[in-house]
Amino acid sequence: MVGVTGIAEQLVNGLTIGMVYVLIAAGLSVIFGVMDVINFAHGELFALGAYFAFAIVSPLGGAGFWVALVVAPLLVGVVGAAIERLTLRPLYDRNPLYHILLTFGLVLMLNDVITFFWGKQAKAFAPPPILDGPVSILGVNNSVYSYFIIGFGALLSFGTWWALNNTRFGLVVRAGSQDREMVRNLGIDIDRYYTLVFGAGAALAAVAGVVLGAYQNVSPGMGNAVIIPAFVIVVLGGLGSFRGAVVGGLAVGVIQTLARTYVPVLEGLIVFVLMIGVLLVKPEGLFGNPEWQTTAESEGELLAGRGGGVLSDAQRFGLGAVAVTLLAIVPLGVEVFYSEYVLTLLSDVLIWALFALSLDFVMGYAGLVSLGHALFYGTGAYAAILVLLHLTPSAFVALAVAVVVCGVIAWAIGHLSIRVSGVYFSMITLAFAQLFYRAVFKFEWTGGSDGLFGADVLYGIGSFAMELDDIAEAVPLVGEEGLFYYFLLATVVGSYLVARRMMRAPFGSVLQSIRESERRTEFVGYDVTAYKRRAFVVSGAMAGLAGGLFAVKDGFVAPSLLFWLNSGEVVVMTVLGGMGTLYGPMVGAGVYIGFEEVLSSYTDQWQFFLGLVFVIFVIALPRGLVSLPEKLAGLGGRAGTGAGAGPSAREEDEPLAEQEVNE
Repeated sequence: MVGVTGIAEQLVNGLTIGMVYVLIAAGLSVIFGVMDVINFAHGELFALGAYFAFAIVSPLGGAGFWVALVVAPLLVGVVGAAIERLTLRPLYDRNPLYHILLTFGLVLMLNDVITFFWGKQAKAFAPPPILDGPVSILGVNNSVYSYFIIGFGALLSFGTWWALNNTRFGLVVRAGSQDREMVRNLGIDIDRYYTLVFGAGAALAAVAGVVLGAYQNVSPGMGNAVIIPAFVIVVLGGLGSFRGAVVGGLAVGVIQTLARTYVPVLEGLIVFVLMIGVLLVKPEGLFGNPEWQTTAESEGELLAGRGGGVLSDAQRFGLGAVAVTLLAIVPLGVEVFYSEYVLTLLSDVLIWALFALSLDFVMGYAGLVSLGHALFYGTGAYAAILVLLHLTPSAFVALAVAVVVCGVIAWAIGHLSIRVSGVYFSMITLAFAQLFYRAVFKFEWTGGSDGLFGADVLYGIGSFAMELDDIAEAVPLVGEEGLFYYFLLATVVGSYLVARRMMRAPFGSVLQSIRESERRTEFVGYDVTAYKRRAFVVSGAMAGLAGGLFAVKDGFVAPSLLFWLNSGEVVVMTVLGGMGTLYGPMVGAGVYIGFEEVLSSYTDQWQFFLGLVFVIFVIALPRGLVSLPEKLAGLGGRAGTGAGAGPSAREEDEPLAEQEVNE
């Protein structure tokens, strides 16, 4: 394959995949450039387009491809427009990070819709006969269909760019992206234009799904597979830049193809290294700000859970003590009232609760939304299992190493990442996490795709270490599983108390001040960057502890622990419970896993309902479950008095600095 002809063939292959990326990233970029919406569900809309095409082509045969190329994008465009009208429109005045959260819920819903109608097995449909077969151009052999994808994608991209820059529709959209109120005051229904833009972006993704579906195959995971490269492309080119999406898409397609062929060890790594480098050197991307948009990121606030609520501090402390007491007596009922599976389930809840607590430390208190926290969770698990396999079977040493390793990595990543903020910080943490995720496949000492397993675990140090079953013989009331559960409960409660103490110390007060107003905190003399970095280190170390506990509990690790969906799930738990409250995200973890457990026992499409609940929470209860009692009390008060807005209504508009801070 080495040689000019071989390189030329690989370039054509790279341009083919690159043009598919261009169509996906162009839709993503237009939506962000015009509406400030980072659409995580864009990959699922791409997959939905491919499945619609499969449904059309299967009964119609080769000619059905041309029908699918028109009808499937129109159908997905309608779905996209409905999503904008029903879910995104209420969030336009909020921080763009809420769009990420909401569209992550849509990812869960759309993926389950696809598996419900078409199953989990991969499907295939062929391109029309006229595009089938090889062709030689200037001595370069490739399929006719590859050249069709390149030509058709280029034509469609040019048409989209022309429409945005040379039509009245494009003029109104560009004006609305700069000043929505001004356009509305001119008597133009700008909301309707936004709906059309979102629908058009979704249709572009669907076109990419149709052409790629006939090139490879169609599977439920294809949306997850392309969404991260699509974010890499829009970051490289510039968030919201159409030119950047085109150049970035082609570049990523070619780089990935050449790396896969000539430098396999770098496949999957090099694009994330590029993404991190661009974010560090030029966060606005290679082509800077969007061509038509002059405003910076929205200034909407992150809505943390309110402290106090309808409960006093003493009442909340009492409820916490009752909750811990109830958790502590659970092992005593095993094999009497319920099976040992209850302990296994609660152990998972406690580990995820600690993971969510770690994220809340930076997201809820320092305003840093990390989309790559699975990096620390997975790395902590790998560090613990490596210690257990190669150094010592002591769980205490393994957990200590996991905490230290993740703290050091968090310091290094925080040192690089915290120089950017907002969505750029979210993107760079996502890039680091994906870089680590890809890296673990490359090394033998990480076990590659199989992971690591088979570790023996002792509790104690040196000659004072024992296995749990030996300890259980001396404690007849609970078995080995129960003893580990108590160890886990003590670790999680202790971590919570440490975090609570830190938040009540001057360190925590400065973090909360940064969350309310970074500029004012700097004016009074605090080194904001240093405080953020310290918080990130503490958070990374706690996430590493959670990952280490997972490894100690289950005795194995796998690359999936570092996958970005784990980062998304822990963000969901944090928002679901109420970020900025420490205990709220832990409650959110319990509710999330409880929902998952209950729903999955009734239907295979449990993720759809879980995503639906999350979408409703982001829209209607952005401060999380911890704010629900006060919300209900406020509604009850207004119903009883007939008066205007009560405390709950005021909370959506009240600056957080004037609210009670809760730990």
